[in-house]
Amino acid sequence: MKQNLNIEKNSVTLKSKKIEKTKLENIPFEQEILRKGIHLMSLSIPVIYIFVTKEFALTILIPMMIISFLIDILSKFDNVVRTYLLLYFGKMLRDHEKKRDLFILNGATWVLISAVITILIFPKVIAVISFMILIISDISAALIGRRFGKHKLLDKSIEGTFAFIMTGFLVVWIVGTIYQANLWFYLAGYMGAFVGGIVELISKKIKVDDNISIPISVGITMSIVNLVIYWFYDQTFLDLFYHQI
Repeated sequence: MKQNLNIEKNSVTLKSKKIEKTKLENIPFEQEILRKGIHLMSLSIPVIYIFVTKEFALTILIPMMIISFLIDILSKFDNVVRTYLLLYFGKMLRDHEKKRDLFILNGATWVLISAVITILIFPKVIAVISFMILIISDISAALIGRRFGKHKLLDKSIEGTFAFIMTGFLVVWIVGTIYQANLWFYLAGYMGAFVGGIVELISKKIKVDDNISIPISVGITMSIVNLVIYWFYDQTFLDLFYHQI
């Protein structure tokens, strides 16, 4: 009986530590809104990319990525840079982003790295949808999950994951409607949004920053669907934005 009591006590202690760690990691909801508001500005990347060439987009994004990366790294060593970074953005940074760890970058740097990788490896329409889903759906999942998440699912909530997938569907539907996309675009986009939602859900488990894992997983899913429909039906949706440039 005494052994059972000790096991139960240890279990409660571990649970309390986990809850405390989660509280420390979560910034206040008001700061979360501000953080996601800044994150929303990144939506300009896929929107502008619709109307410019890959080369032009990368000419702008790569220097921005390098500058952001250097500032991030300098903040680990240089106290002046670190002071200014924390002064202006400290309240929006999560605890792990404030550590002097070379392998931990802040969200803004990861977003720029993600944008460069996504544009480099995927066709334009897939890159645009993948990055739009990252921005819109990730914001929705975070805010809905923080405010209304009542049913825990792994390290997230059912409500947050549902919000991610539904807003991902909405992104695909809006873009498809504006550009009069074919059925295959919707199929690939909806499947991509669903897979992206699952990847966002397990992002902490796979230990990959979701700013990278989400657009890559959406992009790979859409690419596979495109290959299948091209193989069987000799059709594609990759030319959706072709007339824009």
